[in-house]
Amino acid sequence: MRFLYGVLTTLIILSLGGVLFIYSGLFNVAASEDHSALETWMFHTAMHRSVKARAGDVEVPDDLVTEERVRRGARAYDQLCAACHLKPGQSDSLIRKGLNPTPPTLDKEGHWSAGEQFWIIKHGVKMTGMPAWGETHEDEALWELTAFLQRYPSLSEQQYAALVQPDASGAGPADDGHDHEHTNMSAMTGSEPDHDDDAADHHSGDDGHHDQGGEEAGMNEDQGQTDEKAQAAEAGTSQDEDDHYSDGHTH
Repeated sequence: MRFLYGVLTTLIILSLGGVLFIYSGLFNVAASEDHSALETWMFHTAMHRSVKARAGDVEVPDDLVTEERVRRGARAYDQLCAACHLKPGQSDSLIRKGLNPTPPTLDKEGHWSAGEQFWIIKHGVKMTGMPAWGETHEDEALWELTAFLQRYPSLSEQQYAALVQPDASGAGPADDGHDHEHTNMSAMTGSEPDHDDDAADHHSGDDGHHDQGGEEAGMNEDQGQTDEKAQAAEAGTSQDEDDHYSDGHTH
């Protein structure tokens, strides 16, 4: 009986100590600080056991790895996943540098089955940055991603590029025949947007103000306004132009 009391007392003390630790703020949640070896083992092991315990009921299509699924899945991977999990030949990306834990690269043979990969893609993983794509995509789109991941380790950089680039004619991205859309995450891979073209278009646009003013001046000159009414109208036009150019804009 005394032993039982000792066990209960120890559990109560440990529980209270855990609560106090949580509320103390001593644990640093900053992603800029690496996990300790113990934390890494705990999170990694818990994640693996959780997935394997829940993915056993996933029914994998018999014809999963078809060329069509792989092609569609490659384009989806390039838009949704490459920013974190990288492309063949890529060493890092903007978003990947700030993630902790660091997302795994998927271009090598792993220990996940197709069903487990599908489960992870669909449900995501808490506190890792891995989204639950099943919230925004149909299962067929997720199977396409899974099919691509099954093929991915055997792809070269050139083969990957051929799958995700426009068609051979260069006419633009191939139509995958889908009614579902994928959010494009490619901006996170490290390429900076080019603002020069936008600025050039903005400043090169002809708003017609100067041509209109020139036409009005020509009409006034041809008509030879000599009476007081015409002079008043011309003065009014001049005043309008002054008001127009006083808006602070450079035309």
